Formats: sequence, C-alpha cells, structure tokens
Amino acid sequence: MPEHSGYGQFCPVAMAAEVFCSRWTPLVLRELMAGTSRFNDLRRGLPRMSPALLSKRLKELEKAGLVSVSRSRGGAVEYVLTPAGEDLKDVVRGLGTWGSRWVESQLSLRNLDPTLLMWDMRRRLVPDPLPPRRCTIQFQYPELTASKKNYWLVVEKGDVDLCYADPGYDIDLLVRSPLRTLTAVWMGVAKLGNEISAGTIELDGDPAIAGAIRDWLGLSPFAKQERKVA
Repeated sequence: MPEHSGYGQFCPVAMAAEVFCSRWTPLVLRELMAGTSRFNDLRRGLPRMSPALLSKRLKELEKAGLVSVSRSRGGAVEYVLTPAGEDLKDVVRGLGTWGSRWVESQLSLRNLDPTLLMWDMRRRLVPDPLPPRRCTIQFQYPELTASKKNYWLVVEKGDVDLCYADPGYDIDLLVRSPLRTLTAVWMGVAKLGNEISAGTIELDGDPAIAGAIRDWLGLSPFAKQERKVA
C-alpha cells in the first residue's frame, strides 16, 4: 500500500495502523521511548535511516499529536513524546516481546550492526558496579573493517559516552569478541559466562572491572524473554 494511502476503514485498528505502521515509525518511537530527544542522537539509534526520512517521520508524528517539539536553553531542538505517544509504550514493548519469543534468533542475527549494538549497550550500561573514577572500556570486533572495528565507552560520574574514535584515555578493559557473539549475548540468545569461558569473548585489563561485567553490561530489555523458537 502506498504510504499516502489510508485503509479507508473506521475500525480503530485501521486508524491506529495508519499512524503507527509507516516504515521506520515504530523504531523512531522506540528511540524516543528510550529517552532520546535530539535529532543527531536519534540518527545514532537509527543508523540505516536517512536524515530526510527521519525528519519526515518526526513531522508526521508531530502532526499526529504523538510528538511535541521544543528548544532547549542552548537552542537545540528536542523531540518529546506527548501523552498520546507515551500511551504507545505498551504497544512497542509488546512488539519487542513478541519478536523475542517468536522470531527465529538466527534470522535476527543476520542483521548485525555494530553501531546500533554499541548505542544500545551505551544506554543500558549500569555505571554503579564500576569504580567511581573515569573508566574507559574498549570493544573490539576483530573481523570487521578498520573503520568499524573499535568502539569506546567512557563512564564518568554516572554518565556514559560512546566514542567512535580513540578518546585518548588509558584503557581500563578491552573486550574483544566477534560481533555476532556479542550481539547474541545482548539479545539473550547466548550466555555471557559461557562465551567468556569458551574464549569467544576475551577480557583484557582491570580484573575487577572484568569480573563485574555481568553487573555493568546491561542487556536488551527483551533478553530475558522466554523464546518459543530456537
């Protein structure tokens, strides 16, 4: 069905689908629900979505009353869910829960994306188990090209920053893993401890930080869902 065409039905399911089911819209809502409010940060969570299409979808969501637009004190434009947008949280969570239960994990693991994985890991990381000083954790995916091989999470005073270039700090821990393996752990398809024991995930650096990885490495909010398919 062309994007400009409606379903032509008064049914609430049809009317809601006209707003919710446009390509990329559920993922834009997912990012907003995760607390992302600025355009460039939305792009980091949606790396395969063109800026032009993202701008279009945000305008559509604003017109539909799901998103409000404001400016911060610094003048930056911010996108925030309205009560109507907030009311879709259960719908988005339900989609994720269903996907975790019923979509074959091997199909999901074909869609590997290191940028998205690191962005998700950045916002799910739990700072409390780490030392109170600044901690720099490097993630390395040896099989990827040089431009996509290395990422750094810098944790300081409870804030977590994702760097795509070496920030120049001493590395407290190096996590080396195939992208597929760490993605499987993030999704709850594989167990972190098993992969470390098998040597597919290697930890090199501060023993205390390495030993606490199960505590600070937050996983997908859907990782604990019981899977109905292998």
